[in-house]
Amino acid sequence: MDELKPVEWLGTSRTDIRTFPDKVRQLFGTELMALQAGYNPADWKPIPDIVIYTANFADAIYGLHAFRKKSQKTSRRDIELARSRLKLIKR
Repeated sequence: MDELKPVEWLGTSRTDIRTFPDKVRQLFGTELMALQAGYNPADWKPIPDIVIYTANFADAIYGLHAFRKKSQKTSRRDIELARSRLKLIKR
């Protein structure tokens, strides 16, 4: 197997994931390892715990934001936080 792409965590995203239930963390860890190996993400959504990441960069996968979703709609604050962290890595 080729070398795995590193993961870079922004803000509190890594710490936030550690507060998620075990099953969600296990699913996320499996998905993350596949992404690191270069595979496309599977179609899964462990709701109400959300992780926003980007794998579009050659050098790493970036964990932008992780949070517990409490309603149908994602809050503007959560979207804006992920968007601002994405801007940081695009610089």
